[in-house]
Amino acid sequence: MSESGGTPAADTEYGIFLPIGSGGWIVSETAPHPEATYAYNRRAAVLAEQYGLDFIMSMGKWRGYGGATDHWGRTLESITMMAGLAEATERVKVWATVHTNLFHPAIAAKMFTTLQEIAGGRAGMNIVVGAYAKEFAQMGLWDESLAHGDRYRWTEEWTSVLERLWSEQAVDHDGEYFRLDDCRSLPHPATRPTLIAAGRSEAGLDFQSRHCDGSFLTAQDLPGLRDACRDVKLRAEKQGRSIRTYSMLTVVMADTDEEAEARRLEYGRGADVEALVNMKVSWGLPQDKALSLTAERPEDEAFQTPFVTGSPQTVAERIREIVEFAGLDGLMLIFPDYHTDLADFGERVMPLLRPAGARGEG
Repeated sequence: MSESGGTPAADTEYGIFLPIGSGGWIVSETAPHPEATYAYNRRAAVLAEQYGLDFIMSMGKWRGYGGATDHWGRTLESITMMAGLAEATERVKVWATVHTNLFHPAIAAKMFTTLQEIAGGRAGMNIVVGAYAKEFAQMGLWDESLAHGDRYRWTEEWTSVLERLWSEQAVDHDGEYFRLDDCRSLPHPATRPTLIAAGRSEAGLDFQSRHCDGSFLTAQDLPGLRDACRDVKLRAEKQGRSIRTYSMLTVVMADTDEEAEARRLEYGRGADVEALVNMKVSWGLPQDKALSLTAERPEDEAFQTPFVTGSPQTVAERIREIVEFAGLDGLMLIFPDYHTDLADFGERVMPLLRPAGARGEG
């Protein structure tokens, strides 16, 4: 293998991270402000399918971050929304998020079996270990006694029970966190929903390597992302499994590179510092540290993910470079305005990423 992760494969997947929370993914007063409505997300999903993207995914979010924009103050529920979008689409994979600390595995097993039937085999479960205390404390469902490693032991047991419910006629289980007595979950899904998770901790990567079909990865830079891809794939290989790797990318596009960069700067100019600080505090950072980090470059902090800017040609080139260098199997894309920008991307970038007849079905 060369210094890069490898050449992009024909089955490289492209999808979108749906704006299930108000404000989408750019925390700014000067950026477009997607509304958390089914109609808005339905249009985005239909456009993704129309332009040949492979999957649509939605997060689970239970509390916003305030600030001038009240970022994510309004959200939809992931699983029920994706059931609707499964009916609204025919080909794209529909991946919904479940928090293991909110949904008993027997409930989740039944819900995703139903989603898989609605979707005709296209469903996926994004497994999230709930980590932002205030989201769950507001419901009385935050267990302070569970440290990070404990939460992954919980999720490991949760997922093992889930997989048994999808394959066994009845499940008896007396574990550290769950007890099931002759538990039935019929019918079983005709094909197991795709399992996806994110996280870069040792516990998170080990969990993904044992149970997941897809891993969403982040890193400080491209070499770090390449190393993370290699790491989780090697872990899975040692388990006798394979795993696909994905990352997130925000696309800010215009007719020229200069116009796209001006657009990005305008969005960054309105960074909602209060919401960004509240977000970092929810991760567990002290208030002063969160404020210091945000104040360094608020115009970049407004974008919650790495971003690319440029003309359609430049955007296509940058995406190919990222996928090739890191050895990714797919990218989940974010747009400022999912209706206008996704259509523009579909018309002018997807044909560059996938010439006619080259789209993989993987």
